[in-house]
Amino acid sequence: MKTIKFGLIGIGLMGREFASAAARWCHLLDMDLRPEIVALCSANPSAQRTDWYTNNFPTIKQVTNDHLQLLANPQVDAVYCAVPHHLHQQFYCDTITAGKHLLAEKPFGIDLPACQAIIAAMQAKPEVLVRVASQYIFYPAAQRILEMIDQQRFGRIIEIDSGFCHCSDLDPNKPLNWKRQVEFNGLYGSMGDLGLHIALPCARAGYEPIQTNAICSNIITQRPDPQTGRPVPCETYDNANLLTKLRDPKTDQTFPWTLRVNRIMPGEKNSWYFAIHGTKACARFSLKNPRSLEILEYAGKEQAWQQIDTGFETAYKTITGSIFEFGAPDAFMQMIAAFMYELAHNKPLNNAAACPTPQEMLWGHRLFTAALNSNQNRQTITF
Repeated sequence: MKTIKFGLIGIGLMGREFASAAARWCHLLDMDLRPEIVALCSANPSAQRTDWYTNNFPTIKQVTNDHLQLLANPQVDAVYCAVPHHLHQQFYCDTITAGKHLLAEKPFGIDLPACQAIIAAMQAKPEVLVRVASQYIFYPAAQRILEMIDQQRFGRIIEIDSGFCHCSDLDPNKPLNWKRQVEFNGLYGSMGDLGLHIALPCARAGYEPIQTNAICSNIITQRPDPQTGRPVPCETYDNANLLTKLRDPKTDQTFPWTLRVNRIMPGEKNSWYFAIHGTKACARFSLKNPRSLEILEYAGKEQAWQQIDTGFETAYKTITGSIFEFGAPDAFMQMIAAFMYELAHNKPLNNAAACPTPQEMLWGHRLFTAALNSNQNRQTITF
């Protein structure tokens, strides 16, 4: 088995998830490559932040606060980069230019021009694989829905309803962080933080936005400064609700898509959901009940929803028996497996089991840029 040596740029929550998945790589079966972490980069590589990595991964030989030093390391083959949005363009372009394969984080640039600049850098280095992290489509139920879309089992699409809702910002005393500041997060607000996770299934299906209407809400306009405790402006949108008309290019038919991107929704922990209704079949899934897939198939008579308990049914096979439950760390590992599989085979395992592409991120940027325009001007935006 060939080893791909990784550098991690950004060693916070998502960096630790990547490292944890790499540590249990033997959980996967039939993989041609395995990841090995050899370098770390953090803006503040204090012992408190790096000790967890170096204590658990003796393969790490470089710790730096300069991403260019990591990129100059000839031992590094690929990079997982999880940094605030305002750094995406510079760090991603530098990684690509250095010839390192890149697993990037969404939204893949703080805004549309940044996303386009990263894609331009990719075009100059076509030998570099660049993909984006988004784990939710790798849940077994979500994989089944994506496969049903590919197989056109829904008939004519009537409508799609999807969203991502949680309540992590409901507490007004939660201190301000970078995701609540336009300088670091961008104008998208919750759309940049959560929106690409939700938009991905429609982008993956090849549906084309025709027009959109959006309402964006900044609900808590001040939060405590983490240093002083004094109230400071909280500028980014907490919630966004979009109603978009999509076109299916395979049929030339259009349908509405309701999209909710809510960081403040009481009663929600971390609910990514997707529901698709068609003339032949319907399907719905929510992380509220992560092992439950609901399907309705219609043949002209009675309609009845059936509930299927999905087990550990993964695109990339593991040692875990199919009767067991699938969870968030498993979805993250499947996502990294998708990146590694494509690196080994120069193509994804299949359309459903592929990491998000930069072109799919560009699809989302165009949608969310239009949503900002719609909200600001109180009008429907046509693409």
